[in-house]
Amino acid sequence: MSKILIIEDEAAIRRVLVKILSEENDSYQVDEAEDGVAGLEKIKNNDYDLVLCDIKMPKMDGVEVLEEVKKVKPEIPMVMISGHGDMETAIQTMRLGAFDYISKPPDLNRLLNTVRNALDKKQLVVENKILKKKVSKNYEMIGDSESINHIKVMIDKVAPTEARVLITGPNGTGKELVAHQLHEKSERSGFPLIEVNCAAIPSELIESELFGHVKGAFTSAVKDRAGKFEAADKGTIFLDEIGDMSLSAQAKVLRALQENMITRVGADKDIKVDVRVVAATNKDLKTEIAEGRFREDLYHRLAVILIKVPPLNERRDDIPALITHFAEKIASEQGNAVKAFSAQAIKLLQEYDWTGNIRELRNVVERLIILGGNEISESDVKMFASK
Repeated sequence: MSKILIIEDEAAIRRVLVKILSEENDSYQVDEAEDGVAGLEKIKNNDYDLVLCDIKMPKMDGVEVLEEVKKVKPEIPMVMISGHGDMETAIQTMRLGAFDYISKPPDLNRLLNTVRNALDKKQLVVENKILKKKVSKNYEMIGDSESINHIKVMIDKVAPTEARVLITGPNGTGKELVAHQLHEKSERSGFPLIEVNCAAIPSELIESELFGHVKGAFTSAVKDRAGKFEAADKGTIFLDEIGDMSLSAQAKVLRALQENMITRVGADKDIKVDVRVVAATNKDLKTEIAEGRFREDLYHRLAVILIKVPPLNERRDDIPALITHFAEKIASEQGNAVKAFSAQAIKLLQEYDWTGNIRELRNVVERLIILGGNEISESDVKMFASK
């Protein structure tokens, strides 16, 4: 059932709208309010999929209702009902976030098309939210140790700001999870998070990858190509393993951070970009600076906020929760029942030296689930998890 609210002070218009919508689709549940104050109260206390709202009303006009709804329930599409003298105001409401407007007396086809389109948009918003929650679960930070809780608190504080973040820690500790959480909890979450593994791209191609190139800039540049910074415009770019970036690319990244401008390889025209930069490395950048492999000025630009992700050996209390999480995830992926781990098996896994960190733990859990018994025992761990 799609719940629709009509806010209209003229009873005759309300009756017409209710009749049209009810006859059009019996899955429409139509509610009414005789003025803006009553309508806003209903919106606060109910979940509507669409609101049709008159512009000129006593007590509270449609513009005021729209502004209040955008504060309390911004996901509800608002269609404004305008008289012939209200056209300028109707256009103004579109700038304020109204989905559309219809004129009095309402044209049947125009009204029904607008209602269908608005409801489709609402459904799309709901589906996107569900999808985003599923995506977020893939980057959930598992654990309740002091070090992980400290990181979660930092993310909550830093994510809503525009501060640049440098994430440090050994390979396999989950630095990319921190980057995803920072983006998803930021004001930029509606725009892309673009990930770049600086260690996986040859040094001669890293500048083209980051900043793009123009046709003919080098032998294989057969057409113009936008880079990762342009793709991340209004969003976040995650520069993973930035310690492996060449010095020449570092200089261009520094300029992008200083001036919010980039230049494609082979071009002389600057392109303005609005990008938040989050970087990560498994290297000691202070040592890299001392040995001339990393720019100190770039380090200070990136390290406004430092987040250190600890190795798994320093957060052994989180291992039982991580084992449960991976066991459930692997069972879901393989379509099998979840296998339990005995207390002795978990205790033994907590005592291991996890040089590969969480990535290694996940691989071991998968191996035990495939090769172990119905319940993973201590003997299974000794047989299949040994190094």
